[in-house]
Amino acid sequence: MELSVGQKLSSAVCEAQVVVVKAPSQPVEVACGGAAMVPDGDPAAGSGTPDTSLGDAVLLGKRYADEELGLELLCTKAGQGALTVDGHPLEVKGAKPLPSSD
Repeated sequence: MELSVGQKLSSAVCEAQVVVVKAPSQPVEVACGGAAMVPDGDPAAGSGTPDTSLGDAVLLGKRYADEELGLELLCTKAGQGALTVDGHPLEVKGAKPLPSSD
């Protein structure tokens, strides 16, 4: 799927929703709970059962990224499934350290 910044995606197997913050230059398959994510508003959204063996559930307000691909997603609605891109789990993006105030 070709992604664009600002695009909203919904999980096909749980309540999870994400917004694309940074889009890769090539098409990728973003999945949640083992099923490909669909554009927001698609009637197939939330109509299945997630595969919980793929990793941790999606957390509200967290950013998930793959620096190698140039992909970053922001979770706007939590769900039971884990986010994956092309079959590999997406990790929670760590916070940037603040400069010291010495």
